[in-house]
Amino acid sequence: MSPIGHFMSNKPWPGTSDRIGEIRNPATGTVTGQVSLASKADVDAVVETAAKALPGWAATPPAKRATVMFEFRDLLKQHTDELAKLLSAEHGKTLPDAKGEIARGIEVVEFACGIPQLLKGEYSEAVAQNVDSFSVRQPVGVVAGITPFNFPAMVPLWMYPVAIACGNTFVLKPSEKDPSVVMRIAELLAEAGLPEGVFNVVNGDKEAVDALLDNPTVEAVSFVGSTPIGHYIYSRGTANGKRVQALCGAKNHMVIMPDADMDQVVDALIGSAYGSAGERCMAVSVAVPVGEETADRLVEALEPRIRALKIAPYTDPESELGPVISKQSYDKIHNLIADGIEQGANLVVDGRDITLQGYEEGYFIGGCLFDNVTTDMSIYKEEIFGPVLSVVRSGDYDTAVQMINDHEYGNGTAIFTRDGDAARDFWARVRIGMVGVNVPIPVPVAYHSFGGWKRSLFGDHHIHGMEGVRFYTRLKTMTTRWPSGIRTGAEFNFTGGKDV
Repeated sequence: MSPIGHFMSNKPWPGTSDRIGEIRNPATGTVTGQVSLASKADVDAVVETAAKALPGWAATPPAKRATVMFEFRDLLKQHTDELAKLLSAEHGKTLPDAKGEIARGIEVVEFACGIPQLLKGEYSEAVAQNVDSFSVRQPVGVVAGITPFNFPAMVPLWMYPVAIACGNTFVLKPSEKDPSVVMRIAELLAEAGLPEGVFNVVNGDKEAVDALLDNPTVEAVSFVGSTPIGHYIYSRGTANGKRVQALCGAKNHMVIMPDADMDQVVDALIGSAYGSAGERCMAVSVAVPVGEETADRLVEALEPRIRALKIAPYTDPESELGPVISKQSYDKIHNLIADGIEQGANLVVDGRDITLQGYEEGYFIGGCLFDNVTTDMSIYKEEIFGPVLSVVRSGDYDTAVQMINDHEYGNGTAIFTRDGDAARDFWARVRIGMVGVNVPIPVPVAYHSFGGWKRSLFGDHHIHGMEGVRFYTRLKTMTTRWPSGIRTGAEFNFTGGKDV
């Protein structure tokens, strides 16, 4: 089987490295493909190609760049079914989840279509006698993106459409676990009319990441992934003088007030805790019911819904919960569940013993529900990144808010209530980057920006929206003065005669 290579100058490129990684179907555990793992020389070659394309693309009028984005958006819509199947086959998520992911990525492309408006500068006339001042936003240069396995289409689309529309050239290092959908989308971007070298893909592992972080031509790096790796990328990238935004781990809480609509709460938790097998940074992994009666009602309503989840590979149209991405993730989740039991939490629903005929070697874990979890337990502290929901009972509202603020992560949170005063107090007080009110996964639409607080974000800029435009551009301000007085002479004489 021929390994998936890289993408450079609008066409596949095999690279020069002889290192190969395996791509596995998480539903079966079997090897379905191979991917080339780039060497430093491969990365440097791709960056050099992006650098050569930069001057011409940066000088391209924003309206013309937007034309490419419009065509790209249309191609993504036309090929959504094809892309979703590629994505699900390597990641394992259900087809509806995959299609939803692509749709959210398309929203960012649509935002990037408005780049002529987004890049408008400011102008101040007569800041002093005959002196004017104005500002513009110009491209940063060659920029890179390092993206995770859990959203192989959407997260890259959060980055490069905005970066490219701003006039930069881009090098993407996707996850080596599920690279096929990225490579197909790269072909669509070339088909949309993007010039050669503007968008490039280099597949690889840590060697490729380090090469991007150390290459002096790369001016900025965007990252989405775990907190330890994000901290490493931020530290190494900024030490090399790069602009870095690193969006990292999460432990997202949902507060359930006594007046909440419990049917709505349960529906929201089933989707937000178990959708995409819990492998998303905005998954709700901690439910915080306020009061014992609220907690009892919540657990009683959740248990049968979790047990009824249809666990199956993406090829089953009725699948609600697919496998996790790898044996490594599977083992980590099992170990954390065992830790939770050992540390005294009550495992109400145990999804560890799932066996599907014909898929015995797949990485399937059923929905798990813990009750009576406390904040000193590892299942509360750590990001599990699997279909595991912990119920942490809170005696009162203020304790629930303090619990959220005390956690090291600050990505997303939600409150479910009918009380507008409680909702307003909640979003005003919590130290979290994204907040939902009766919305379980408060991912902003594309024209707002996505990002957390605390150890969920390293860097000053959130991703996409206007924060993305600011990250991928540099502000330049000009101050001008011209000689005072109107010149006289033949060149200003419209009557053809002497000045009067």
